[in-house]
Amino acid sequence: MTSEKAQQLLDAAGVDETLHRLASDIMAGGGGEGLLLVGIRRRGVQLAARLASILRDTGGFDVPTGSLDITLYRDDLHQIGPMPIIGMTEIPGDIDGDRVVIVDDVLFTGRTIRAALQELADFGRPRKIELCVLVDRGGRELPIQADYVGLTVDASARDLVEVRVPELDDMSSVTLVSAARES
Repeated sequence: MTSEKAQQLLDAAGVDETLHRLASDIMAGGGGEGLLLVGIRRRGVQLAARLASILRDTGGFDVPTGSLDITLYRDDLHQIGPMPIIGMTEIPGDIDGDRVVIVDDVLFTGRTIRAALQELADFGRPRKIELCVLVDRGGRELPIQADYVGLTVDASARDLVEVRVPELDDMSSVTLVSAARES
């Protein structure tokens, strides 16, 4: 028999503080000129928008944002079924020569990021591509690491890291749900 144990890692204030730190780190990593934030659907899009808002409010930089739906670039597309639900990918303008920061909520195996890199390549050749994640939970299957990490969590493969954003979930938080074994 299994049971689940939930541990809140960040509340709304903690998520906000972490996003402010990430925005500061992104600026320190190369400034705001030629910067584009691209969120991976679903929650990466909302996080990218929040980072852009912070950069505008704190640094006066108007950073464009975009979104990627990596569904058709997944290496397990055949397992999804015959009619996957595909969202919109929106890249504002030409990305050639830009510094693109891909934003996602949780970094786990690295396969989502591999798919995002593959899709992004269809839109041009950025000067530099970086990765910003709210949570790095370990467990990589591919040699992909984030440049900007909000929170590092030691989670087993069975654990779940839940990121909630106000736009989709009416709240902001990060929770670790651990699958515990009972005897």
